[in-house]
Amino acid sequence: MTAMTSTGRPLLNRRLAGFGTTVFAEMSALAVRTGSINLGQGFPDTDGPEQVREAAVRALREGRGNQYPPGPGVPELRTAIAGHQRRFYGLEYDPDTEVLVTAGATEAIAAALLALLEPGDEVIALEPYYDSYAACVAMAGGTRVPVTLRPSSGPGPAYRLDLDELRDAVTGRTRLILLNTPHNPTGTVLTREELTAIAALAVERDLLVVTDEVYEHLVFDGEHIPIASLPGMRERTVSVSSAGKTFSFTGWKVGWVTGTPALVSAVRSAKQYLTYVSAGPFQYAIAEALALPDPYYTGLREDLRAKRDLLTDGLARAGFKVFRPAGTYFVTTDIRPLGENDGVAFCRALPGRCGVVAVPNAVFHDHAEQGAHFVRFAFCKREEVLREAVGRLGALGPGAAPDHHPVRLYRT
Repeated sequence: MTAMTSTGRPLLNRRLAGFGTTVFAEMSALAVRTGSINLGQGFPDTDGPEQVREAAVRALREGRGNQYPPGPGVPELRTAIAGHQRRFYGLEYDPDTEVLVTAGATEAIAAALLALLEPGDEVIALEPYYDSYAACVAMAGGTRVPVTLRPSSGPGPAYRLDLDELRDAVTGRTRLILLNTPHNPTGTVLTREELTAIAALAVERDLLVVTDEVYEHLVFDGEHIPIASLPGMRERTVSVSSAGKTFSFTGWKVGWVTGTPALVSAVRSAKQYLTYVSAGPFQYAIAEALALPDPYYTGLREDLRAKRDLLTDGLARAGFKVFRPAGTYFVTTDIRPLGENDGVAFCRALPGRCGVVAVPNAVFHDHAEQGAHFVRFAFCKREEVLREAVGRLGALGPGAAPDHHPVRLYRT
């Protein structure tokens, strides 16, 4: 029921009227309440490198960042971010004018959309999409225009972008394209061909691009190509990333924006009235983390590749149709082979059936029917947790007794 004032006016701003508690909060609470294994929310169940954690402790003890850090971020981190972009992608950014530190990627996206949109501007987003995108577009007064990624029936990526559909979605009111690659929740990594076509469209129609690249180092098949590296794109792209997924410290909420001085200045104008600054000591630690040698990044990727294969193989044995992800740490499945059609109902019942929590993809769609029978699982957990989850999910397979599987308490 919508809360009202005594005059009958809703308390909640109409732009947010369609947004309730996030599905992640609901499913994580369900996992705690039932003692289930939480493969719904995407956070690791182990901390990242000890040397990075110790760098944060050292900063705390030395009094670095315990008071307000500089608005754009501490110089050490901005320099490290610029060095990261140069090291991995050959992109040159001035740490003083082209880098902005944010409270995670979520704030970076919110600040970018609040800064760059006028009410009525249209934003093209690849559906299904991370749920904060819709809320951020709404708060900025924009209009979402979803272009749906659809499962592929042939070889190659599990999901594909229809470039003709993308082009047809552009109108005279389109302001920007909101990208996410590697893509949550499908695990798709946009190809060079796809990104080149998007870039050409953006240049042709004079569109801005905000690109969420938080899973940039979690690519198992193909390669991550920052769209800012393509011709004509540096001057129109706001690139967003964060430390949480790469270094497994999601609670630190250290993200960043890179772009031209004009774009970064615009985003900063909005960001300074959101958190202003955050995570002071952690900024110094992430500056050290970004300098970790190549074997760290390779090891992270290979560890998650093995976990991806463990979970996807187990899901397939349990009867799901599995869309093996090329990146991220999520796998999307189709529940219709299990005789199910409603992903929301399936996810709410799953803890009681076998003690595992997942997330329904329908909540990532404007057109919920497009995702109604898809369910997302996270594999960023310890191997023994994934093996236990696979064993429990086997209760859904052919010949299993229906819906009477006890929930065992399991600390994840």
